[in-house]
Amino acid sequence: MPRYEFRCRACGHTFELTRPMAQADAPATCPAGHDDTVKLLSTVAVTGGASAKAPAGGGGGGCCGGGCCG
Repeated sequence: MPRYEFRCRACGHTFELTRPMAQADAPATCPAGHDDTVKLLSTVAVTGGASAKAPAGGGGGGCCGGGCCG
């Protein structure tokens, strides 16, 4: 389930809520009881256990494996 970050405009407290995506835009109440909150834009860090490998014979990347940008 996604985690959303909010900031209370009344006290300045930043807090997180875990809720379904269907409730992403629902109002949030500050843990101190204030209703004047705003949802913050969060950056997402995605890490994986497997490393990506370049395809064999790719020749350097680019828009289509290096063949059209050369």
